[in-house]
Amino acid sequence: MSTAVVVGSGPNGLAAAVHLAQHGVDVQVLEAADEIGGGTRSGELTVPGLIHDHCSAFHPMGAGSPHLQTLALERYGLRWRWPEIDCAHPLDGTDAALLHRSLEDTVAGLCDDGPRWHRMFSDLASGFDDLAADLMRPVLHVPRHPLRLAAFGPRALAPATVAARWFRTRQGRALFGGVAAHAYHRLDRPATSAVGLMITAAGHRYGWPVAEGGSAAITRALAAMLAEHGGKIHTGVHVRSSADIPTADVILLDIAPGAALTILGSALPKRVAKAYGRFRHAPGAFKVDFAIDGPIPWSDPACAGAGTVHLGGDFDEIARAEREVTMGRLPDRPFVLLGQQYVADSTRSRGPLHPVYAYAHVPAGFTGDATGAIVGQIERFAPGFRDRIVAQATSSPADLAVDNPNQVGGDIIGGANADLQVVFRPRIARDPYSTGIDGVYLCSASTPPGAGAHGMCGYNAAESALRHLRQTGRTLR
Repeated sequence: MSTAVVVGSGPNGLAAAVHLAQHGVDVQVLEAADEIGGGTRSGELTVPGLIHDHCSAFHPMGAGSPHLQTLALERYGLRWRWPEIDCAHPLDGTDAALLHRSLEDTVAGLCDDGPRWHRMFSDLASGFDDLAADLMRPVLHVPRHPLRLAAFGPRALAPATVAARWFRTRQGRALFGGVAAHAYHRLDRPATSAVGLMITAAGHRYGWPVAEGGSAAITRALAAMLAEHGGKIHTGVHVRSSADIPTADVILLDIAPGAALTILGSALPKRVAKAYGRFRHAPGAFKVDFAIDGPIPWSDPACAGAGTVHLGGDFDEIARAEREVTMGRLPDRPFVLLGQQYVADSTRSRGPLHPVYAYAHVPAGFTGDATGAIVGQIERFAPGFRDRIVAQATSSPADLAVDNPNQVGGDIIGGANADLQVVFRPRIARDPYSTGIDGVYLCSASTPPGAGAHGMCGYNAAESALRHLRQTGRTLR
């Protein structure tokens, strides 16, 4: 029987392990922490009984993942739960812009920009599965749906600042800008529309669900499926060098390129080592988890039904804030993503106490305290929020990196979406998962298609590993 070792038990590591085990490979997963999950862990971060997500929280790409959909993870306890409204974007002095799973409801709410929103997203939403089949694979491949890609390409390659001009109202531009800001890069750069287009299209196709009981349910389900196929997970195992990895036919690393460089050392070909050493990480996140008494007192009551709330004002303010972050400055009003997971999943609350998740985009290497700026942005659109706080837990970029070493400097997306790296990550190669060492692959969010609890980085890397096993004459199921 062929053997595999997977280092790291985030959703990509576990997705890779499951795919290999399904093909008859004897798999063991090594996890340094005492708990599996990486960025998809959940727990009581503020007061007993309230469930907070450590990092990954809303899962349009998870629900729409071409790989996860084939696994029927509901058999292992995963339950998706949807809020009434996927995302709200409040604005000063006017109604909030609202993103619904229903394209028609979103269009109706955007009034004058409704027809433009429909023209921008209707084909992307209806063709999302075809797009995902191509875009969630390595860039260098023969496309399965070339016409879909041809229609998507010009929109995706445009800077978000250019794409936003398509909309005529503050609501339309702000709603698009808040989702585009998930690119974690200044919005006047090429291809910064791509992330916003795909996340929005995924939302119109699958919604922005949460996992019942916390995002940890995703990795618990994957772990249960792996165990059913004979795979084993070992926690508390630190891999600091290749000597710490048991001998196996294939090795997959759910780690950042810099960590792979440290572990594999001189065994890496020089060109790969150079590329991993040059790999750029995204700006950081500064996260605050709140326990609040009662719901958030939004000025626009519609925001109370939204799972995600983007706090950044109008499009120009968001673009300005993202530009300042990439230039190393904390804006007075940073872009803040706030999560009200409890509106979709009541199991996370206890009586009148609710968990609230919020993080701000901050510069790489930020060592200050952004708590006041985050609370200020919430108070701006929900006066009286501060008075409802019962407890809070802060996580600086350094704290996030300690909690999960893949979050280098607080980078929660696995690498900067900048320049060529937005397309070719972690390096320019026909097989971006290959480390250049026979049978050793990188499968973290630093590989295509990037961030999100979709498991596709792991699946794609496992496909590369399976090809290697076949080419070397190993017997597979």
